[in-house]
Amino acid sequence: MRKSTRRSFIIGSTAGVITSSISSPVIAASRSRIDSRVEIAMRQLKNLGPQFGNLIDSSAGILIMPRIRRGGIGFGTSYGEGSLLIGRAPVEYYSIASASFGLQIGLQRYSSAMFFTSEKSLERFRRQDGWTVGADLGYTLIDQGDVVDIDSNTYLDDVYGVIFGQEGLHFGVSFEGSKYSRIVR
Repeated sequence: MRKSTRRSFIIGSTAGVITSSISSPVIAASRSRIDSRVEIAMRQLKNLGPQFGNLIDSSAGILIMPRIRRGGIGFGTSYGEGSLLIGRAPVEYYSIASASFGLQIGLQRYSSAMFFTSEKSLERFRRQDGWTVGADLGYTLIDQGDVVDIDSNTYLDDVYGVIFGQEGLHFGVSFEGSKYSRIVR
């Protein structure tokens, strides 16, 4: 491969990954589609082990993002939509958008759940559309993944974050900023 062809390929691939990740919000899911995806993700979460069933039952609320798409080469983005469940019923809908920078490459889709174990942490989250500032070290290999996550929400509050259902291929060490925003569905 010639030098200019390689450079064009890398630039084109990076632009494609970032464009596809950023354009995801344009194809927003309907309320019924989000509810359906959340229900499927909750079943997957329960199947991970009995400790998750206990956590689901004892939490004041659960923010579940059933489908987050992530991609990047050096710079990365991700986007997903989900709902906040209180008493297992959706009460509000949220989106998560993030940008990251670091040694990373790949595309992946995954689900995440944030368990608010106290009314105080749940109320604090609902009161403010806030950023989650974290350092993320992870890898995902087709349905197998481990993520070590240092996250300002899980470090400071009574909040537990779980990433599950990874699909795709994404390697990297990155610094990431995420924004949860309330959406109307």
